[in-house]
Amino acid sequence: MTRIILIGYMGAGKTTVGKALAQDLQLPFYDLDWYIEERFRHTIPQIFAEKGEDGFRRVEQNVLHEVAEFEDVVISCGGGTPCFFDNMDYMNRQAMTVYLKASPDVLFQHLKMGKTERPLLKGKTDEELKAYIQASLATREPFYSRARYTLDVSLLDDYKKIQDAVRLLRELLNL
Repeated sequence: MTRIILIGYMGAGKTTVGKALAQDLQLPFYDLDWYIEERFRHTIPQIFAEKGEDGFRRVEQNVLHEVAEFEDVVISCGGGTPCFFDNMDYMNRQAMTVYLKASPDVLFQHLKMGKTERPLLKGKTDEELKAYIQASLATREPFYSRARYTLDVSLLDDYKKIQDAVRLLRELLNL
C-alpha cells in the first residue's frame, strides 16, 4: 500500500506536485481543502467566516482522519494542517509524509501567481505578505520539519520544474 501526504506552507506547490505525482504513480489524488469544500458545500473562506479558525481546524482534523485512511493515495494538506492537534503525529503514523520546503521568496512568488483566495492573506500588500510569510513560516517550521522526508522545491513555474520535483520525490521515497 502506498499512502503519501504532502505538507508545507501555502503556495509551496503541494497540490501541483501532488497531482503530478499521483498521475505519475497512477494513484488517486486528494487535496484536503478541496475535499472539505466538496463535503461541506462551502469554500474554505466561507467555513473560516462561519466557524472561525478554530472551527475550521476541527473540521480539517476530522476530514484528515477520514482521507488518511484511504489506501494507495496521494494527499496534499492545507498549510496549517500539521500545526494543530496531533495531526503531524497522526500523519506520520498513517503515511509517508513529505515536507515540500520552499524559501520565503519562492513562497511569495507562488502565492503571487496563485489565483485562489486565501483567507489568511486577504488584503495584504506585497511587503505585508512577505513579512507574514516569514513570521508564520518560522512558527510552522517546527511542525513541518517532523515529516519523514523533506524535499526542497524551487519556483515551480513551468512543467519541467514540476516533473523534476516529481522525479526527485520518487527517488526520495524509493517509488
